[in-house]
Amino acid sequence: MNNDEYAGLTAPTKTPTGIEGLENITSGGLTEGRTTLVVGSSGSCKTLLAVEFLFRGITMFDQPAVFVTFEERPKDIIRNVKGLNWHLDELIRQDKFRFVDASPDTVSVEETGVYDLSGLFAQIKYRIDEIGAKILVMDSVGALFTQFSQELVIRRELFKITDYLKQVGVTAIMTAERLEEYGPISRIGVEEFVSDNVIILRNVLEAEKCRRTIQILKMRGNSHFKGEFPFTISQSGISILPLSAMELKQPSSTERVSMGNPELDKMAGGGIFRDSIFLVSGPTGGGKTMMSTTFTAQACRSGDKVLVLAYEESREQLLRNAQSWGMDFKKWEDEGLLRVLCQYPEAMGLEDHLLMIRREIESFQPDRLVMDSISAMERVSNVRNFREFVIGLTSFLKESRVCSLFTSTTPELSGGESVTEAHISTITDVIMLLRYVEINGILRRGVAVIKMRGSQHDKQIREFIIDREGLHIQKPFKNIQNIILGIPSAMGPSERDHLGDMFKK
Repeated sequence: MNNDEYAGLTAPTKTPTGIEGLENITSGGLTEGRTTLVVGSSGSCKTLLAVEFLFRGITMFDQPAVFVTFEERPKDIIRNVKGLNWHLDELIRQDKFRFVDASPDTVSVEETGVYDLSGLFAQIKYRIDEIGAKILVMDSVGALFTQFSQELVIRRELFKITDYLKQVGVTAIMTAERLEEYGPISRIGVEEFVSDNVIILRNVLEAEKCRRTIQILKMRGNSHFKGEFPFTISQSGISILPLSAMELKQPSSTERVSMGNPELDKMAGGGIFRDSIFLVSGPTGGGKTMMSTTFTAQACRSGDKVLVLAYEESREQLLRNAQSWGMDFKKWEDEGLLRVLCQYPEAMGLEDHLLMIRREIESFQPDRLVMDSISAMERVSNVRNFREFVIGLTSFLKESRVCSLFTSTTPELSGGESVTEAHISTITDVIMLLRYVEINGILRRGVAVIKMRGSQHDKQIREFIIDREGLHIQKPFKNIQNIILGIPSAMGPSERDHLGDMFKK
């Protein structure tokens, strides 16, 4: 063997797919000139991913494509994706796209003797040469096994096709069904061995909600991210949310902005940094919505644009309550400074909520964001998915440099810790706690800044009141202990003397 034939070999290159998020988890796209197997159960979006791959390849990267269909008729495929504004019929007229119709209704084969796929191979080769195709999709090869029983022959013929595609440099996707979400890779166990790359799509029912995920199982000769990544379907196609692939490279700012109250700003050392994630946590009725309303009003008065996401009150109720405190949200909406979106968390999955928020930020371009409350999202997810949602949201807000305020409701009137606090407290920049304080049978409110990254802040617990004019910060509580723990109690003389001696030392 001539050793010179190995000289000059380079690592496989990748071709972009144009599918949102897929470049992130594949570290650049699919391997150019090789075949990728996409497997999944019924309804996992195998065909949709394959069609979007070829559509984006044609329209974004000028790569003609061929679609080999073994199940659906070409007319049905064209009609199914028109709702996404993908007009495959126009691409056919432009000589950038071709079908090879191998569906059971058009091909009737009776297996006799030794069977091969030479006829299909000839059709594929003709269509590739006809338009100079760079992309090929075969959907779904599992249909071949319903017509022919000779597994070894099918494997041999599939290998011939994939080898030919590799020789001519066509980047291909081959779809196949699987019977279980977490079981054998494919139904027969042949397809994955003739493919260089394997992608698994899953559609799992969790907490009465369907959750779609994508996993890159293997990618020969190239790196990729491991694990499952959530994705969702929108009017623009597939959107993959590569949460664990995100990096901590967000910019930071030294500019401070007001929270809407001079005393609150003093407690935070002069206001919060413009790129801060600000968490206000407290019991129901503790003043969280008042805090967020004040924060919103201050931003609008300063000329900042604000996006308000409300999950527990209607838009009209929010506007009415703000108006009662002299804050005209309707006026700021009309001026284009404010956008209020109200929706029940149960209306969609967390991935859809995250995608919707990203779309709103990209279109509205807000300077600040208010989410009241983020703890409402706990109702529609398990702990793991909620944590991923929080990471994805805060990471995007940081990258977009949107100063954000989240409210979180604690489970008990006297305090307590929620799941929200457990999973967002470490990645927020500012945490403000609200607590009830009972003194002589009278219920009063307390506020404290317990965390502020990059700045000194007030360590005292101050009383605050809400009246018709809004929010007012009062003097610190004196001779009261355990307020933060939710069990405030009066401090006796001996305890005060003991603490005084400690600080004197």
